[in-house]
Amino acid sequence: MFKNPRRKSTKKIYIYCLDQYIKKLKDQIINLDVEFEFNNYEIGIDSNKDVVLCHYRYAELSHSNKQFLVKALAFGVWVEPLVSFIDGRYGYTETRFLHSGYFLHQKAFSILSHKRNKFYKRTIDLLFAILLLIVTFPIAVLTAIAIKVESPGAVFFKQRRTGLLNKEFDVIKFRSMRNDAEKNGAQWASKNDARVTKVGNFIRKTRIDELPQLINVLKGEMSMVGPRPEREVFIETLEKEIPYYRFRHAVKPGITGLAQVKYAYGASIEDAVWKHKYDIYYIKHQSYLLDLKVLFLTVKVVLFGMGR
Repeated sequence: MFKNPRRKSTKKIYIYCLDQYIKKLKDQIINLDVEFEFNNYEIGIDSNKDVVLCHYRYAELSHSNKQFLVKALAFGVWVEPLVSFIDGRYGYTETRFLHSGYFLHQKAFSILSHKRNKFYKRTIDLLFAILLLIVTFPIAVLTAIAIKVESPGAVFFKQRRTGLLNKEFDVIKFRSMRNDAEKNGAQWASKNDARVTKVGNFIRKTRIDELPQLINVLKGEMSMVGPRPEREVFIETLEKEIPYYRFRHAVKPGITGLAQVKYAYGASIEDAVWKHKYDIYYIKHQSYLLDLKVLFLTVKVVLFGMGR
């Protein structure tokens, strides 16, 4: 995908949208490290090619306003959707700006229909899963013994999660909580969660608790890299608050993912919003290089105990 160097260097952007959207956009971009101005149609596009023009819901603009942007493009001015500008400059997709037209007109999402990409990704998943199962077998055995010694209950923990195309499956993990952790019903894990055992705290920080999910990868239910699989009971709540939340299920969930390494902790709806921004970015930009980058960052998390 072609990257515009102006995204990184520009100090100010010009945004074009209907007046009714200005307040909404201001509220979301007010903290970004860039100045912005709305609906300035007097800017000299024929003599100022270093500016960046962004639009929001382009289809709703009047014919004359659309022509202004087309003319700017003809003069060599960089013009793109506001979502794409944020995407390219900050490395996440601002999901609160998404609408159906964005998905339908963005060629980047066409990667979801590339059979060759799916074949290569599956091949890499199998190779990594088999290799890691062999290399980490001694660690897995020691972990199982430690869990059994510390607290009563099963070594492994199975839980229904939602995966590709909203199909549910049983995710497998090493048990890191007390056996009665959800006696009062499903609830999000929180920071310094009292339900987590001492062994559980260590294996969660080092991501050792995720090792059994390699079995899910072999079964084709998960990938090495992708959005984290969530429970349906939480998804039903989150999709009411987060635009296009279920779009994350357009790809297989992953043992690790861009959201996990970029936004390591999440225990609230606001945290879920930020993770979803990175998940959508990953779906749009998924590639072997991005997967390798995520895997490399995951290794850093494991080695330095920076996990949740």
